[in-house]
This record gives sequence, structure tokens and C-alpha cells, in this order.
Amino acid sequence: MKTVSDPIMPSDKDWTGPLYLDASALVKLYLPEPGSDALDAALRGRSNLMVSDLAITEIVSAISRRRREGTLPALSCVRLHRKILADIKHGLYVRNELMPEVHREAERFLLAMDSVSLRAADALHLALASLSGASAIVTYDLRLAEAATRIGLISLP
Repeated sequence: MKTVSDPIMPSDKDWTGPLYLDASALVKLYLPEPGSDALDAALRGRSNLMVSDLAITEIVSAISRRRREGTLPALSCVRLHRKILADIKHGLYVRNELMPEVHREAERFLLAMDSVSLRAADALHLALASLSGASAIVTYDLRLAEAATRIGLISLP
């Protein structure tokens, strides 16, 4: 997956309103990566951050891959998973659910976007952000960022 690695948050984009975080953004809040500190600073103290179970499952996949590669201990994987779930339970994020209408909207995006090779999971993230009333999607996936702008969402950073 292509990612944006510039750790500086641009000041010309609107960070107000509800923000939907995809897995590429959410993982930066739990694992040190390029841009993690800047994203954490930009989001700290906000109460309108939205995530989905899809993003959580994708994060668990990423940390499990790191475990298999030997770069993250198994115990750390379990702790990270528990931390993410606890943060959701304690209201740090608003959880968006994958309902049938989200799938239909994702399918509409997949059929309508010929110029962006959108994957199913990315289309679901777009649909979740769009239907939940997010003003922007926070993603480090360039393909998802391009698709978001095509449907009228602001893509951050």
C-alpha cells in the first residue's frame, strides 16, 4: 500500500467536524510510524473521531503480520488489541457499524469509480465515512484519499 510519510500536518485543510479514521490512520495512533506524533497531536482531545470494526480488524491484521515477521512480540499484539477495544468502549471513538446500507453504498462506489482502482475494504471505509456524516476521512492510503476527494470528502492529512 502506498502511504504518505510526511509527518507535517498541512494547515490548508479543514480538521473540524467529525473525522472518520481508516486503519492506516488509526494504526499510527497505536504503533510508532512516520507521522504518528503529528497525527496524535492533531487529533488529541477530540470527541468526534469515528472508527469502524473494519478498521480494527485491519489493524489486528497489521499487528499480527508484525508478530509473524518478528518485529512485534505476541504479548504486545494482545495488549494493543485490548487497548484499542478499551478506547472504543470508553468513548474515545464513535463506532460506525457495517450495516447493509453501507455495503450497498460501497458497491455503488465500486461500480462508479473507473479511474480509481478501489478495493472492497476501501469502498467500505468510504461508505462508512460518507453515510456517517464525516466531514473528512483521515487516511494515509493514497488510493483511498483520491477516491474520497472524488465523492466530495476532504482527505486528511
